[in-house]
Amino acid sequence: MAKIKNLLFDLGGVLLNIDYHKTADAFKKLGVTKFDDLYSQAGANELFEALETGKITEADFYSTLQEYCDPKTSREQIEAAWNSMLMDFRVESLNWLKSLKDQYNIYLLSNTNSIHLKAFKKIFNEEVDQSSLDDYFIKAYYSHDIQMRKPYTETYHFVLNDAGLKAEETLFIDDSINNIEGAKLAGLQIHHLLSGDKIEDIQL
Repeated sequence: MAKIKNLLFDLGGVLLNIDYHKTADAFKKLGVTKFDDLYSQAGANELFEALETGKITEADFYSTLQEYCDPKTSREQIEAAWNSMLMDFRVESLNWLKSLKDQYNIYLLSNTNSIHLKAFKKIFNEEVDQSSLDDYFIKAYYSHDIQMRKPYTETYHFVLNDAGLKAEETLFIDDSINNIEGAKLAGLQIHHLLSGDKIEDIQL
C-alpha cells in the first residue's frame, strides 16, 4: 500500500457524537409513525437526500415533513426534532487532529445539511475552545455545499480532484459501512470506525 499522506474524516459518529434514535423518537412523538423508513444511518429517502445535497430549501424540507406530522406541529418543533440527533463533540479526537497537522493533509467530508450545520456550529462554539470547526482541516466538504453526498463514488472523486489528492495516498475514516464501501470503490484506503472506537486509537 502507498504511504498515507492525506486523512479524510467523516463528522458524525467520528468527531461529533450522533444518536439517530433521538431524532426518530422525537419525530414519533410528532406523529411520524415510520421515521426509520425515511431516514437512518444506512440511508435516506429522496427528501433527505435532496436536503443533504442542497437541492431543496429549508422551507421546502419543513413543509414536506409537516405532511408526515400531526397537523398542529410547528416548524420549530420539526427543527428541534431534526437537530436532536446532534450531541457533543469528541474534544480529545479534535485535539488528536491538531497533533497530526504537521504530518498529514487533513480534510473533512460530511453528509450534512444547512439546518444541522448551524446547529452543530452552535454546539462547537459552546464546547470547544477554538474559533471554528473548519480550522482543523485544510478544507471541509459539506454535502449540501458541494451538492454531492456519500456513498456515491463520484463524491470521493470530486474531493480528490478538488484537493489535488491521490486516492491511494488518502485514508478515509467513517463510521458508516456504506460510505466505507463507496470510498473503497473510489480507490481510497479505508478505516471503518466501529461503535465505541475513537480516531485517536487508530494506528497510522
